[in-house]
Amino acid sequence: MDTPVETPVTNALFQPYTLRSLTIPNRIWMAPMCQYSAEVFGPNAGVVNDWHFSHYTSRATGGTGLILVEATAVSPEGRISIADLGLWNDTQVEALRPITAFLKERGTVPGIQLGHAGRKASTEQQWLGSGPVPPERHGWQTLAPSPLPFDEEYPEPEELTTDRIQEIVGQFAAAARRALSAGFEVVEIHGAHGYLIGEFLSPHTNHRTDEYGGSFENRTRFALEVVDAVRAVWPEDLPLFFRISATDWLTENTEDEREGWTADETVRLAALLREHGVDLLDVSTGGLVPHARIPTGPGYQVPFATRVREETGLPVAAVGLITEVRQAEKIVANGEADAVLLGRELLRDPYFARRAARELGADLQMPPQYHGAAPHRAA
Repeated sequence: MDTPVETPVTNALFQPYTLRSLTIPNRIWMAPMCQYSAEVFGPNAGVVNDWHFSHYTSRATGGTGLILVEATAVSPEGRISIADLGLWNDTQVEALRPITAFLKERGTVPGIQLGHAGRKASTEQQWLGSGPVPPERHGWQTLAPSPLPFDEEYPEPEELTTDRIQEIVGQFAAAARRALSAGFEVVEIHGAHGYLIGEFLSPHTNHRTDEYGGSFENRTRFALEVVDAVRAVWPEDLPLFFRISATDWLTENTEDEREGWTADETVRLAALLREHGVDLLDVSTGGLVPHARIPTGPGYQVPFATRVREETGLPVAAVGLITEVRQAEKIVANGEADAVLLGRELLRDPYFARRAARELGADLQMPPQYHGAAPHRAA
């Protein structure tokens, strides 16, 4: 059971955190995780439904400070799977408003991740195999900086022209406007996990010879153009996040530094993102190639976030096998990250924040409907 309301906050996880004018009530945040459950065809394609409402509102009732709604495509062809959410029309906006309203009512900050899947688009729902969807099953032509398929069974993507690149930049900005209209207070640009922005960043997937390929400056151009376009339409008083794979785990396993995106480049980009108006870096790793050797373990990605924070001053959120209350508390208390983003642990335990408050003796307000279960009440 939760501690009484009058108990003072005395630990790091339950200290509020302010970015621009927005104050997030605690440092336990929900990472974006695809549900692959939207309508696939017709006028309601990409629209949230009762599953999404239940999924997100239960974590808000559980005390999560910030919820980042799953990767939401800026265009139909930008969806990871055929059943992903989208924000390319107003029907999708209207359907999201009840979710953002409920989250705010419960004191949770609603955020959303905007993305384009690039060469990893047009896939089946995860529990049906996750492979590419063929044209006869309403699959579509994928897009990428270079015509390099994700894996052997994936089709070759179409190489983007500079005009198409600019069109996608505009789609990110339009989706950010819709996110604001839907009631979100944080927007995160998805530049991680081998999706389109990450494909531009890594020399492994970007073989272009124009102004979008080759040098670090050219490979980061698209990411910064998207950030600038979104920041231009996103309110000055609301924060903008960027999610990155700090490494695609190729260079770390080879002597050839040309193989992939590196932690050093992540630090360089983080400094630029800060200059371009990004308020927090959500630091993950991997996803660019299907068979990278990744040395996983509890908190294995946290050092990448810590390095960005220490070397650039940009606030960071850590993610990746953070599953225990004391582990999460240590990460924030020691200054390794400004917040923790929980993924699978919040799928297992939607009330993780309430459990953490009990364990740490923190104040976490209960919904009035649950006051009968407060610890000062009779059992």
